Amino acid sequence: MSFAKDVKDELFKHTGTSRHCQLAELAALITYSGADINREPSDKGLILELDNRSVAGKCFTLLVKTFNIFKNMDAERCLSGSTLTVSDPEGIRMLRQALLSDVLLQKSCCMRAYLRGAFLAAGSVSDPEKSYHFEVVCRNKEHAEVLKEIFKHFDINAKDIIRKDHNVVYLKDGALIVEALNVMEAHVALMDFENSRILKEMRNSLNRRVNCETANIGKTVTASVKQTEDIRTVMGMPEFKSLPYGIRQIAQLRLDYPDASLKELGEMCDPPVGKSGVNHRLRKLSYIANKM
Repeated sequence: MSFAKDVKDELFKHTGTSRHCQLAELAALITYSGADINREPSDKGLILELDNRSVAGKCFTLLVKTFNIFKNMDAERCLSGSTLTVSDPEGIRMLRQALLSDVLLQKSCCMRAYLRGAFLAAGSVSDPEKSYHFEVVCRNKEHAEVLKEIFKHFDINAKDIIRKDHNVVYLKDGALIVEALNVMEAHVALMDFENSRILKEMRNSLNRRVNCETANIGKTVTASVKQTEDIRTVMGMPEFKSLPYGIRQIAQLRLDYPDASLKELGEMCDPPVGKSGVNHRLRKLSYIANKM
């Protein structure tokens, strides 16, 4: 089962308690499914062709909750597959009046419901274990702008692109996707997403640290091998015995302890010296070896 399906299953079960929120979600479900609320009714009534059966079922549930005229209707007659039929003329008028109202998105709670409906109708989100991607496919630029404004209201910077003649509003940042799930009130999915994100970031951080330490070890080993070669060259020279005691001492310590760090070599010296002192002496030995 995909993460996107888990999110939608949670949201399909979520229904706002206020009528204005239910209408906002219903409007988004119908709009982003591609159904035309303004199309001319047929002999059977207003037929809304939705993208899938689950969306049609949620629309029917919201219609029952928001319009009393639907309470006595036969479910089999008005809901068939992914097609929703509103046969009552008064019901069609009320539905259009409610869903096309200018005050539909005046409240934050209604914006949350609208975003939830848009995602259920035309949205998807990738598995956080693989990548961070959240999107809603819009039928036109106007619908995309509405969604972007809603996201902006909740301080979420959504972007849009054109893909196959559709406008797609999307998020690529994990933190923004978490905020979007919170706005839609998909709290269980939010926790799952956060847990996956935390584990993923911990693994990435650990990998970066291991890679960094491995690189540092490699540099240390390479430097140690070069220093050892230079020291053996210098020690084979008659002039080696005339070098200052500190340089001769660090040369012998490096040969005896090839894996030791500069700090450790400095602590072994008598008297002890700092890293810069050890580095200066080793560079002096390298200079003499290169000169030869």
